[in-house]
Amino acid sequence: MSSSLLLLLLFFVSAWTLEFRYHNNREIEQYLRQVYASNPDIVHLYSIGKSVRGQQLWVLALGVSAHRHTIGIPEFKYVGNMHGNEVLGRVLLLQLIDDLVRAYRNKETWSLRLLNSTRIHILPTMNPDGFDDASTHCQYSQGRFNHNGVDLNRNFPDAFSGLQQHQPLKEEKRESEVRAVIGWLRTETFVLSANLHGGALVASYPYDNSNRGSELVGRASIAPDDDVFVHLAKVYSNNHASMHQGDRCSDSTTFPDGITNGYQWYRLQGGMQDYNYVWGQCLELTLELSCCKYPPFKELPSLWMDNRKALLAFIQQVHLGVKGLVIDGSGVPVQNAVVEVKGRSNMCPFRTNQHGEYYRLLLPGNYTFTVTYPGHEVLTETLSIPHGPDHYSAMKHNFLLRRILKTTSPTQPNPTRAKSNKANLSQANPTPTCNYTLHLEGGGAMPRPSWRGLALEISFVALLRLLID
Repeated sequence: MSSSLLLLLLFFVSAWTLEFRYHNNREIEQYLRQVYASNPDIVHLYSIGKSVRGQQLWVLALGVSAHRHTIGIPEFKYVGNMHGNEVLGRVLLLQLIDDLVRAYRNKETWSLRLLNSTRIHILPTMNPDGFDDASTHCQYSQGRFNHNGVDLNRNFPDAFSGLQQHQPLKEEKRESEVRAVIGWLRTETFVLSANLHGGALVASYPYDNSNRGSELVGRASIAPDDDVFVHLAKVYSNNHASMHQGDRCSDSTTFPDGITNGYQWYRLQGGMQDYNYVWGQCLELTLELSCCKYPPFKELPSLWMDNRKALLAFIQQVHLGVKGLVIDGSGVPVQNAVVEVKGRSNMCPFRTNQHGEYYRLLLPGNYTFTVTYPGHEVLTETLSIPHGPDHYSAMKHNFLLRRILKTTSPTQPNPTRAKSNKANLSQANPTPTCNYTLHLEGGGAMPRPSWRGLALEISFVALLRLLID
């Protein structure tokens, strides 16, 4: 190998070594581009929108089908840095990307199984503008809000003020970062999610709010899937180095088992995790991962080790429960079929996506399902559901519907059938207040790369060819 080629190789190795430090927004973008350029077979880079100042909200998707959804492969996401001054999530998510890709290339079994069975989306920073303004004080630093001075975790449509009182969502008035996430939820069928925060050490789960109705049990606001949420929170807490101890932050509340119902901790209106659950059919936790919102950089390696096992174990829980298709009387998967579980009265019933798929995270046990779709008989089935995460797959079960036999007018329109392309624009009428929308082709559009970024990627490809030749 020539000396010039060796120098070029060393340049790329040093440029792509992920250090334990706080990377600025431009450095994060460069790193994501580099990972994408070198791993196009398992990585897809896209933007879900822009911040108030116009910075791209970059998402890196990982999986053997990273560029698009594959039927039967669940979608998972992590969101970091929603509050600009809570910065550990940025570091952890970059390290997670590095760990997943490195292990996959080294053919480590855990990474191969995870990326073969799951499509993982990582948004390192939801609030890049806030990060730019953040100071490094442990608790009382600026930068929490976006550029408009708005707390993004108080800006989502709220189920308890909007759905129950039939108020319009008024999404056009939300902050640009919030609108981007709402749009993201409509282009992907996310099943499980977590958003990463700082300032405490606890796994918090829905509901965050209440209108003091039947959901209020004691001091907690209980979701229909509370047993699943408690399980998910304990998975993270028990796999974390110390979260499960519940009292690691001297100035914080004591949390039994390191978990809490969000409302029982404090009431939060307009939060992202409730929005994900009610309108997105996505079970989301809020993970508070450090007592200090802006930990000293020298603590970052140990904080990564504290969280690494928990981050991976939580992703694996996307394989809880059951998944499959709802198929109409003609043998075609259908969109917007309602799939309900007895004893779980979700505010907005879970419905099939544009591919006719449903996903329900459930603990092992027997469950009775009711499936309804226009023009078809109501289907009721009882399923015995095993534990799926150890096998990296939820139980697979398709619901086969029977058409109602009756005389109809020749001009009566047929019920909607699911298709896997954007031309499928008609759907069964959903409940208006639940704000269902079509899930169009996901993955996002990648903005045109800068000349500097493009040059770097082209240079790397050229280097690889030289090494191969």
